[in-house]
Amino acid sequence: MPRLGATAARFGLDWFMLALVSMILLAYLWPNGGIDREPVSLGDVATYGVSVIFFFYGLRLSPEKLRAGLSTWKLHLVVQLSTFILFPLLIIPLRYFFEGTNAEFLWLGTFYLAALPSTVSSSVVMVSIAGGNMPAAIFNASISSLLGVFITPLWMSLVLTTTSSDFDMAQIMGKLVVQVVLPVALGIMLHKRWGGFAEKHKKKLRYFDQVIILTIVYTSFCESFARDMFSGYSIANLFILGAAMLVLFSLVYGLITGISRMLDFNREDKITAVFCGSKKSLVHGTIMSKVLFPDATMVGIILLPIMIYHALQLLIASIIAQASARKAGLKTEANKV
Repeated sequence: MPRLGATAARFGLDWFMLALVSMILLAYLWPNGGIDREPVSLGDVATYGVSVIFFFYGLRLSPEKLRAGLSTWKLHLVVQLSTFILFPLLIIPLRYFFEGTNAEFLWLGTFYLAALPSTVSSSVVMVSIAGGNMPAAIFNASISSLLGVFITPLWMSLVLTTTSSDFDMAQIMGKLVVQVVLPVALGIMLHKRWGGFAEKHKKKLRYFDQVIILTIVYTSFCESFARDMFSGYSIANLFILGAAMLVLFSLVYGLITGISRMLDFNREDKITAVFCGSKKSLVHGTIMSKVLFPDATMVGIILLPIMIYHALQLLIASIIAQASARKAGLKTEANKV
């Protein structure tokens, strides 16, 4: 049984993915739980939780690890340009086909996915399994998360100002500074004093992150279900969205592979480029949605693309990483199961 659980977890089928689906189902069955403000507002709990998550992220951000990955600058450019430029440029031209239709919110959610930073933990894990450049992976994953705090809102401001009359860039940036930037900055300043404590307890802190994410997902979908925001969408729409996310991942992965070959990257750098450059962070996508979208009723729909993409990227990247390790003759934990 433990072997079965370990194998499932390696393919992204862990308790957290099941919990995410359960939160959506719970929101459908009991939407009032995420809307009611008595005896406690889960929405407020999630809002404060966002700041705590970013504080501990800053606390664990090690300047030494970042400096260790500075040498391969071409690799860093490929990863960051893929994450923040390539993805949005692939999605933004499609807006014309969805504008004014029922699927416009799904396009907006997909563009939000495209504007997000790369995921940290799973990118590093996949690079490790496949035998890639670990210092560069840690550097790119960490820097991507930091850049995303500023770049993601800038990208979203380009589309939200025209899709939502409630979007106030000055107000959003103010909330971003208070809830995200200041906690990260405070965490970085206190890294020398408390960074060791945060690193020692990172597993427990990760559980806290996940609980806050589940709370945000639940309250967001409660708002959407209560306002009947999904009435125009069918199961077929979800399958089409899933297929679109698969195409998006495959396209980006293929383009980064081609660019890496053109730049004559060695095997380790190619692995790091494709895994760090093709991933998107569910953590950042969920918690930043609390800040970026003033209309809480549409957040549930906005989060659908990143949730589907997250599951697919874990599944596909796990298969590719293990295949790459076997091809190179590496002895990994994945090979032992």
